[in-house]
Amino acid sequence: MAFQTTIRIDVSITGIGLHSGEPATVRLVPSAPGSGISFVRMDRKDRVLIPAKAENVVSTRLATTLGFGDSTISTVEHLLAALAGHGIDNLLVEVSGPELPILDGSAREFSDAILKVGIQTQLSSRQYIRIKKKIELRLGEKWAVIEPSDHFELHSSIEFDHPSIGYQENTFIGGVNQFTEIAAARTFCLLKDVEAMRRMGLAKGGSLKNAVVVDDAHILNPEGLRCSDEFARHKALDALGDFKLSGLNILGSFRLHRSGHDLNTQLIARIFSDPSNYEIVDGTKLAAQKKATKRPMLSVARGATASSY
Repeated sequence: MAFQTTIRIDVSITGIGLHSGEPATVRLVPSAPGSGISFVRMDRKDRVLIPAKAENVVSTRLATTLGFGDSTISTVEHLLAALAGHGIDNLLVEVSGPELPILDGSAREFSDAILKVGIQTQLSSRQYIRIKKKIELRLGEKWAVIEPSDHFELHSSIEFDHPSIGYQENTFIGGVNQFTEIAAARTFCLLKDVEAMRRMGLAKGGSLKNAVVVDDAHILNPEGLRCSDEFARHKALDALGDFKLSGLNILGSFRLHRSGHDLNTQLIARIFSDPSNYEIVDGTKLAAQKKATKRPMLSVARGATASSY
């Protein structure tokens, strides 16, 4: 898409916070061209705006948390994934407290809310980050590779020594795959990790209604998985949300293995650490270039001379 977008009208989504177990509401509000995505805590007097940028990530433990000063907002990744999946550039996100609602553990309800109110094209050119050279990052068993591409492509793989997970992979290509293919993939965790979190006073709002939980051998959710590769799809969903923290749309081919919020956000920081890694390109110019390359050849009668057009 050549132009920036926002949503047509505001919309609210309510649920519970994953860790607090308390009611949590987000209100999505249309925003002006060039304003980007920003969060604001409505329960605070200062109402400080927290731009959705990688430099404002203050924690990646159990979720992606943004902060500015002493104001923080956690579990932003699923909403950001929905915004990325539907190409939303500008939005103000008003949050009732310190964390977004976990909903069903996926981005489906955020996605549905965006589609319900509609997407508004704005008369300002969209800016892209185009990757110019190969970038690699490794964190223990986790690794990531980005290579130049004229589109966005995300290949995500996961490998767990667990009979219900094992090795899975998923490929999401912008403009080819529909966001609905990964939007409904739920977060997942091991039962032993849930028990440990609750001993620390966390995951008070967690349940089988908003996460896939596995014990040593089985999936505990009565309904099972939504798709056979739901674990890999959710890894792709989280990465899509975390990559939205670049602040712009990325043109590049990503390969991620065992990715997590730490790897994802550090990868964005690695891109910006060296100006030779990328260039900023104008969306309207890209669209014109693509249109030119797709123009059909004019048929020319024998003996005639073709002119440029």
